[in-house]
Amino acid sequence: MISTVVKVALPVNEMLDVRKHRLGTDGKRLSIVTGIHGDELEGQYVCYELARRISAAPQLLTGIVDLYPALNPLGIDTVTRGIPAFDLDMNRIFPGRQDGDMNEYVASRIIEDLSGSELCIDIHASNIYLTEIPQIRINELHRDTVLPLARLANVDFVWVHGASTVLEATLAHSLNVRGTKTLVVEMGVGMRITRRYGDQLVDGLFRLMKELGIWQGSVCEVRRPVISENPADVVFLNAPLSGVFLKGKEHGGHVYAGESIGQIVDPLRGIVLCEVTAPKAGWLFTIREYPMVSEGSLMARILSADAFARETAREADGDGA
Repeated sequence: MISTVVKVALPVNEMLDVRKHRLGTDGKRLSIVTGIHGDELEGQYVCYELARRISAAPQLLTGIVDLYPALNPLGIDTVTRGIPAFDLDMNRIFPGRQDGDMNEYVASRIIEDLSGSELCIDIHASNIYLTEIPQIRINELHRDTVLPLARLANVDFVWVHGASTVLEATLAHSLNVRGTKTLVVEMGVGMRITRRYGDQLVDGLFRLMKELGIWQGSVCEVRRPVISENPADVVFLNAPLSGVFLKGKEHGGHVYAGESIGQIVDPLRGIVLCEVTAPKAGWLFTIREYPMVSEGSLMARILSADAFARETAREADGDGA
């Protein structure tokens, strides 16, 4: 059943209409949300594929799956990261207010509709500048309640990060503090769909549905994610100067200290300005996708080799807490 979550009149006889597709009629509820940022499209495929697979065997669904493909429909329609005309990041206005402006009102109605879900999955892509392996990011404030679920989602990496005041206005934080467990997925790259990542995550969603008791069909065995909880384990690599970045390594692989991951070149003079090298050995889980860089631009993130080995061994031993 397709229904409207919130509808607001716009100028020129247009409407802002946030809709959801409900599969199932009763029982525990899993909510899948995406499209908060209009240039992040990876979640569109996940919603499609999840609906397609459930619709092929509806008798195996013993709960409710709610799909919200476009929380920011104006952003998706205009390929805009934020809310058009307001220059506003939607993921910085939650939980919103019923008596606030249009955007705050929409945010409050979304929170109201999602509250009470057994689990909510908030799917993001990276932006157009970076590409990411499938990962879940968890605010350390909610680690104990959501990390066990994150282990079942079939992602490669779970990154538990420190609390930050800006995170308090996100959808995930707003739901978690209200008791609705929420996981944030990041994968792929902005303005694109990476089907292999989408299929990987959908397999994980069915595993979670099985765990929650809302899917009776068979599920795939999920991979054990690498888990990082120490901020010092993640190395950030920034551009030392401006130019055009020619990527030399793909994300998801391993690099050694001093290994080149690409070059920054000057197309006018036809010269290499510098080699971009890994400051430490480790797992390259983020890489620059957009070629134009300025001094200080984020180029890559690396999970240090020691941390990768430690966490991989701990997960293999079943010793993750």
